[in-house]
Amino acid sequence: MLQVKLKYEPYPELDFSHLKGLHGISDKTLEIHLGLYAGYVKNTNLLNEKIIELTENQKSGSLEYCEVKRRYGFEYNGMRLHEYYFGNLKANGNGSLSEGSALGKAITGTYSSIEVWKNDFAKVGTMRGVGWAILYQDPHTKTLSNHWITLHEEGNIAGFNPLLVMDVWEHAFLLDYKPSERAKYVEAFFANIDWQAVEARLLK
Repeated sequence: MLQVKLKYEPYPELDFSHLKGLHGISDKTLEIHLGLYAGYVKNTNLLNEKIIELTENQKSGSLEYCEVKRRYGFEYNGMRLHEYYFGNLKANGNGSLSEGSALGKAITGTYSSIEVWKNDFAKVGTMRGVGWAILYQDPHTKTLSNHWITLHEEGNIAGFNPLLVMDVWEHAFLLDYKPSERAKYVEAFFANIDWQAVEARLLK
């Protein structure tokens, strides 16, 4: 077998331990959730290593190669969406979003008010099934819209810019709330939003 020399830098696991003390989301839930995120980072790196190995051994297109390639969207997005999710949180948040802020103006450019947008985002987050609620920005029109994503890769809009990402898989809240109490988790999520981090993702 050929010796494989990796041609990429492995993805690092980012440190989100500073998020302890979130309102309504326990440290135990955070610990378990961060462990799950670490698994996505590990698996993404393993996929890259395996694909390089198969490619270097001229097995591109083989059954094994194809099955590994099909895992990319799930593992990569599982890693990246969790980084967006943890990255837009901070203990006890930083208050309500002002309509006069850049993000507030962008939201009210599509929705009649922040409250109307927030209600819609919350309703997306409480839809049946597991997945993600994401506030996206269209990079072409700069328009904002709420979306439901299933299984990390299903429903993602190619090229759209994620601004606010909320994980609504049950592992994100099940230790703290019953399955029927997802709306309470959504409220807790809003109480911990780092609006400055979200606004920093806006494309000008």
